Amino acid sequence: MNLVFTTNQTQRLDIFLRSELPSKIGQECSNSKIRRLILASCVSVNGRPVIRPSFELRGQSKILVNFDKEKFFYEKQPDDIKYELTDKDLIFENEDLIFINKPAFFPVEQTIVGNRDNLHDALVRYLWARNPSLRNPPYAGIMHRLDRETSGIILFTKNRAVNKEVQAMFADHNFTKIYQCLVTSQKKLEEGYKFTVEMFMGRISGKSQAGKWGRLDEAKGGQYSKTDFRVLKKLKHAGQECYLLEATLYTGRTHQIRVHLADRGLPILGDTLYGGKESERIWLHSSRFAGMGLELECPFQQN
Repeated sequence: MNLVFTTNQTQRLDIFLRSELPSKIGQECSNSKIRRLILASCVSVNGRPVIRPSFELRGQSKILVNFDKEKFFYEKQPDDIKYELTDKDLIFENEDLIFINKPAFFPVEQTIVGNRDNLHDALVRYLWARNPSLRNPPYAGIMHRLDRETSGIILFTKNRAVNKEVQAMFADHNFTKIYQCLVTSQKKLEEGYKFTVEMFMGRISGKSQAGKWGRLDEAKGGQYSKTDFRVLKKLKHAGQECYLLEATLYTGRTHQIRVHLADRGLPILGDTLYGGKESERIWLHSSRFAGMGLELECPFQQN
C-alpha cells in the first residue's frame, strides 16, 4: 500500500518517518527498519525517489512510502542458503549481459532485512573479485526476478546503456521464457499432453496475510495472464508420484505458473500456499531463455 505524508518541517527524512510511520501502520518500528526501507527505494519525496536516510526535507514536502507490511516485518528465513557465485554458475556472458543459474532458497535482490544476502550482491562481489582494481562496485542491473525458492536462468545487465532496450524487449514479450516444474495430479496425464491456461488474475489475500494470487475479474483489477503447458514425463520424487511439466509464459504476472497450475488441479510439489503437497522446496525451475539471438538452457535437477 502507498502511504502519503506532507510536512513543512526542515528535518531528516529518516527522523521524520521514525516519528510519523508508526501511527500509520499501528506498530513501532526501529531506526534500522526505517533506514532499510529508504535504502530499498521504497520512499519518494515530491515525486523523486530518495535512497539517502539523511536526506533533508525542506519547505513543502510530499512523502510517498510504498509500504508492504509483510516485507517490512519479514526476517531472514532459516532455510536461506549461504552462496558465493563461481564460474560454474555462469550460463552466458558478454560485454553487456550476464545470465546466472540461480540456486533455490536465495533471494534475487536486497530486502529491507539488512543481514540477508542475495543474488545481486553475490554477483557484484563476483564481478569485483574478477577486477579488483575497480575503485567502485561494478554495475549489475536486475532485469527480472525469480521467487526465492525458484531456481534457474536469470538475467542481469552489466551496462546501464542497454537497460532500456532489454526492458522494452521484456515489455513487448520478445523473449521466450520456459520453466519446468514437478506437479502432482489425481488423474493420469499422458506424455506430450498440452494445455493452455488463460485468466484475469490478481491478489486475492488480505493485506495483512501472505501474498496469494488467483482469479480476479478485470473490473476488480485483475490482469490478463496466459501460459502454455506440456507434460514431459512421469517420474518419482522422494517416493512421490509426479509429472514433469514445461511452462511457456506469454505474460509475467506474480505467481502466474503456480496459480495457473493450481487452478487446473495440478499444484506444484512443495507449493503449499496453492495446495501442493509438502516437499523440501517449491519445485519450479527457469530452464530455457531465448531472445537477442541467444538460446540458453539450464536443465532441471531434482536435487
